[in-house]
Amino acid sequence: MKYVILGAGPAGVVAAENLRKADPEGHVTLVGGEAHPPYSRMAIPYLLTGKIAEQGTYLRKTDGHYDTLGIEYLHGTATKVDPDNGTVTMHDGHQIGYDKLLVATGATPVTPPVPGLDLDGVHHCWTLEDAAYIAGRAKAGSNVVLMGAGFIGCIILESLVERGVNLTVVEAEDRMISKMMDATGGDMLKSWVEAKGVKLMTSTKVTGVADDDGKLKVSTDKGGDLSADLVVVSVGVKPNTDFLAGSGVEIATGIKVNDRLQSSVEGIYAAGDVAEGPDFGGGIQVHAVQPTAVEHGRIAALNMAGSDAKYRGSLIMNVLDTLGLISASFGHWRGEDDMAVMMDHDHHRYIKLAFNDDHLVGALSLGRTDQIGVLRGLIQSRIKLGVWKDKLKKDPSRIAEAYVACSQG
Repeated sequence: MKYVILGAGPAGVVAAENLRKADPEGHVTLVGGEAHPPYSRMAIPYLLTGKIAEQGTYLRKTDGHYDTLGIEYLHGTATKVDPDNGTVTMHDGHQIGYDKLLVATGATPVTPPVPGLDLDGVHHCWTLEDAAYIAGRAKAGSNVVLMGAGFIGCIILESLVERGVNLTVVEAEDRMISKMMDATGGDMLKSWVEAKGVKLMTSTKVTGVADDDGKLKVSTDKGGDLSADLVVVSVGVKPNTDFLAGSGVEIATGIKVNDRLQSSVEGIYAAGDVAEGPDFGGGIQVHAVQPTAVEHGRIAALNMAGSDAKYRGSLIMNVLDTLGLISASFGHWRGEDDMAVMMDHDHHRYIKLAFNDDHLVGALSLGRTDQIGVLRGLIQSRIKLGVWKDKLKKDPSRIAEAYVACSQG
C-alpha cells in the first residue's frame, strides 16, 4: 500500500507515524512544503523572543527520526491531484503515485487588498523565514505596526512586546480576538494590553502603506497616519486547497470531510487546518488549532490503513496568554439564551457560562487558570448538571465543585 501525505505539520507528522504503526509494510511518503524539517508554527513566537533556537520548533528533534521509522520525507509542493490515476503532480513536474492520500497542507496567511503591502518592510509571520526577517527588523525601540488582533495576532503581539519595540496594533473589528471573546472580554483584554504600553486601535482599518523616506507610512481610516520600521500582517488565514481544482474533492471553506476524515473522493482524506469536519457540538467547521490537527492526523491514518475509527468532533477551544492575561474560549457560547456571567473589571476577571437544557455547552474565561480543565471537562463529558445548573447561574465560579459533584453522580 502506498500512502502519501501532503503537508508536514502536526497533522501530517502524526499521520505518518500512525500509518507506520498500523501498516508496518506500507510505503509512507511525507511531503513538506518548506526547506526545513517538519516544525510547529505555534513555536515561532518563542523563536522570535529568543527563548528557543530554530531546532526547538521542530516537531521531532531526534536526528534521523523519519528515516528510522521508514518514512520517506520529501520537500516540495503539489500542483495537481488526479484521483482517477492515483497521482500527485509536484511543482517540478514529477508525479508521486498513491493508493491512499492525506491532504494536510494547512493554511496560508491572507493578504488583504490594501495598497503597499508588497513593500519591503511589510511581512507576514507564518514561516521560519518570516520569523528571521521580522527578527532582523523588530529591534528594541523600533516602531512596529501589527495589522490584526485575532488569535494569531495576539501571539505575535506578545513576542513583539518582548523584543522591546514600540507597538501599535490596528484591528478592524470592535475588539480583540473577536472570534474567541465577546465584547466584555475583548474590552477587558484591550485595557490590559494598553496598560502594558501597547497602542491598540480597534474598529480601525489600514487603508494603505507607502514608502516615506526610508520609513513606512501606514494610513488608517481613523486616527491618521502611523510611522513604522516594520509592518506585520496578521488578518487571518485560508486553507491551502487550490491545487485540488479539478480533482472532484468537495471544498467549502476547507475540504469537507466526514467523521472518518474522508473527503468526497474515495481514497482521499484531509486533516488539520485544511479540513472542514465535525465539531463536538454537531456542526461542521474548520478548527485550526494544533490539538485538533494532531487528532485528525491520528484518526485519518487509522482509517487509511483499514481501521474504522470515528472522529468524535473537535471541541471549539482556544486558550491564549496575552502579556500574562489568560483568556479561554470553549464550545458554543454564541447564540445561547441561557447564560450566567460573573465579572471583575478591576482585576480583569470574567466568566461566562452558556447552557442548553441541563448541560454546559460553552464558556468564556478571562484571568483564570484554575478552571480551564474543569470547563473543558464539563462541556466534553456532557454531564447533566441537575441542581448544579441553578447553583452555577447564581455563582459561575463554582464550576470545580459542580464538576466533582456531577461526575460522581
